[in-house]
Amino acid sequence: MTQGPDAHLLIVDDDERIRTLLQKFLIKNGFLVSAARDAGHARRLLGGLEFDLIVMDVMMPGEDGISLTRALRPRLSTPILLLTARGETADRIAGLEAGADDYLAKPFEPKELLLRINAILRRTPVKVQPKLPRTLNFGTVRYDADRGELWRSDELVRLTATEAALMRIFAARPGEPITRTQLVEDIGRASGRGESGQAQDRAVDVQITRLRRKVETDPKQPRYLQTVRGSGYMLVPD
Repeated sequence: MTQGPDAHLLIVDDDERIRTLLQKFLIKNGFLVSAARDAGHARRLLGGLEFDLIVMDVMMPGEDGISLTRALRPRLSTPILLLTARGETADRIAGLEAGADDYLAKPFEPKELLLRINAILRRTPVKVQPKLPRTLNFGTVRYDADRGELWRSDELVRLTATEAALMRIFAARPGEPITRTQLVEDIGRASGRGESGQAQDRAVDVQITRLRRKVETDPKQPRYLQTVRGSGYMLVPD
């Protein structure tokens, strides 16, 4: 759990204007920030990324913030700060009973939101993350996870920016299937794009094909960067 600046926050709000304002304000104050437009989008991001805190609007179409909080709590300990236009005591209690860590009624001063976020992060236990293996091996090819470098014997293999991003994503979750949608979200986050779709999915397929040429002995019969039917792709090192 990262505390203070550099903590990774997830903003969940169906109002694009508010979402953008909050994202810019929090980035300006030193946080890493991802944004989701609804509960479904938030679930996809949470399925592929780890966050230090979730700032979520209660009043969203479809699954609202309280329902999503209640659904996430059995499997997710990430602190949740709920935002709502309703400030009645009963609504605050409902949010806290669902598992929220704090509750802030709209309209609010941005500085108050910042103070609430920092207070939550200060009282959240710091988790010691297990150190990832420094090197993943794929036959004669090896990936240095610390440096983000791919080597074939003693030759450094050049990776494009997208290929490098894919290797970081896969290396963080070896042996775990990752869906195309999650790959699109993870890669797009860096460039501010959070949308999925058939075109983006096909683009990921193309990048996987190119990456296999650099990782596999026989790219047509992949051993290490495998296709998992119905689930996406999975990196399986030696």
